Amino acid sequence: MDRTRLYRNGVLEAEGFPIDDVSEHVGDTSAVVWFDLCSPTQADLAKISEELGLHPLAVEDAIHSQQRPKLDTYDSHLFITVYATRLAEDELDFIEISIFMTRNALVTVRESSEFDIDEVIRRWDANADMAKFGAPYLLHALLDHIVDGHFEVLQVVDDRVEELEDDLFQNNSRDMQHVQRRTFDMHKKLVRLRRLAVPTREVVGSLLRRGEDIMDRGLTPYYQDVYDHTLRTAEWSESLRDLVGNIREAQVNQQGFRLNDIMKKITSWAAIIAVPTMITGFYGQNVPYPGFGQPIGFWVSTALIVVGTILLYRAFQKRNWL
Repeated sequence: MDRTRLYRNGVLEAEGFPIDDVSEHVGDTSAVVWFDLCSPTQADLAKISEELGLHPLAVEDAIHSQQRPKLDTYDSHLFITVYATRLAEDELDFIEISIFMTRNALVTVRESSEFDIDEVIRRWDANADMAKFGAPYLLHALLDHIVDGHFEVLQVVDDRVEELEDDLFQNNSRDMQHVQRRTFDMHKKLVRLRRLAVPTREVVGSLLRRGEDIMDRGLTPYYQDVYDHTLRTAEWSESLRDLVGNIREAQVNQQGFRLNDIMKKITSWAAIIAVPTMITGFYGQNVPYPGFGQPIGFWVSTALIVVGTILLYRAFQKRNWL
């Protein structure tokens, strides 16, 4: 069944009707039509373009994926590209959504069915009295749901970053490689998310700046609320990215500190071992020396080994080298 809706004078009048019937309603100034296309073909978009008078460049952008989040203004409509996000099995997925908005029609084009369009419909139904504002209100609820999805992902990522901070100071060297891998993956995800969050902020900001040209003044506070959320997501993603970068630097510094400690221990033990080596080497000469051929020579060398070793051990231990 096609995902379609017809509002007339702010009241939901029909839904689930064929997209072919859209042309019968778009000419009515009291009607607002919404329909949704999931992974449409070029022929599908061409048909919609003919009925709504969409610009060929906007249709081309909707067909070709990997567009940057943006807002394009044409004579008869607006074209918007945004991305919904979700975490699936610890992988960050981005779902591109193209939006056409005319005076009394809203068209959503999804590249994947993973985007929960039913939640957008529930938001419309929860505030049915707002439908009097027409297509701009439908667009607001859609953008609000997308930005809320960014928040949910960032909250999960924030919790993961805290776990990384805890793991960093567990002093378990066997897990350090795992922590490094997780840190790198987290940083890559945050960079990708920020690349989408910042342009989305500009999209909503552009809609606000257009103001009364595209929406009733009563909708301005609602778009301002979405804009505030986009500011927070952009700032949150940037701060988390910086925090993960600090964790990576802390890992490098921590490895340097551990290597320094290891070198101190190796150097200390090498110095301690050098004492008996030096003394036994001296008394192993093949020429006469003090105590040569006498028991006192053995006891003197033994005493020097014990005393020298103990003195060096205590000296290194006092400096926390051992």
